[in-house]
Amino acid sequence: MSAVPTVSLNDGRSIPQLGFGVFQIEPENTADAVRTAIEVGYRHLDTAQMYGNEAETGQGVRDSGVDRDQVWITSKLNNGFHRPDDARRSFDETLEKLGTDYVDLFLIHWPLPTRYDGDYVSTWKVLEEFQRDGRARSIGVSNFQVPHLEKLAAEADTVPAVNQIEVHPYFGNEQVRAYGSEHGIATEAWSPIAQGKVLDDPELERIAKDVGKSTAQVTLRWHIQRGDIVFPKSVTRERVEANFDIFDFELDDRQIQEISALDKGEDGRTGPNPDTFDMIPD
Repeated sequence: MSAVPTVSLNDGRSIPQLGFGVFQIEPENTADAVRTAIEVGYRHLDTAQMYGNEAETGQGVRDSGVDRDQVWITSKLNNGFHRPDDARRSFDETLEKLGTDYVDLFLIHWPLPTRYDGDYVSTWKVLEEFQRDGRARSIGVSNFQVPHLEKLAAEADTVPAVNQIEVHPYFGNEQVRAYGSEHGIATEAWSPIAQGKVLDDPELERIAKDVGKSTAQVTLRWHIQRGDIVFPKSVTRERVEANFDIFDFELDDRQIQEISALDKGEDGRTGPNPDTFDMIPD
């Protein structure tokens, strides 16, 4: 089993840099996928209330036979539950569904600056409660832009441990990553291979051929060497294993720079823009 490096967080904890994401995995397939990932060697799982598979994620951990304290579990607050009492109630439900008395990391999934009168600070202060009572060992945010982070810094007591944002070779999201680096906020990269869009890129194919790896492995290795926390997802064991097999090679500085140069700015973004995204699930 390859040793997965860890990233030190600003709260003194360490998070495995490579994890397994369960976004868009159907609930009926999630427990098996999680169990397979743990068998392969993953010890970091990323789920969310809006994914609808928290219960199955927890079941997969139990089915694996690995002790709970050996697996890092992240979940995220549903967009419809930003009001403090709603956030408290939904967090209780997350713990119940996961079948655990704590999560390793809990995030505000989206800032929703056009909802709730632009108030995500009161929501963040509820997450601070969860950390104080030990039910969320670490707390953070997801999809927060620099102004959102600056508002938290001005009005709250706790600096987020992580900011989970869209990052891949076509969308480096460098301004947000730089702010995180300057303020001790670790970057977690979602959509790390741009939902597959980068896999046929000629530059990545050339580098992959040079190092004897796939374009997906090269892209994940690029993330790792830049310091991003990353969690690819797949329900295919072969791909789950391949995504884990990225610690027996390194990209040189030139290759890192060539991949970073693929950045298309906002044109490369595959997901919603956090400044305007306001979806609340039914």
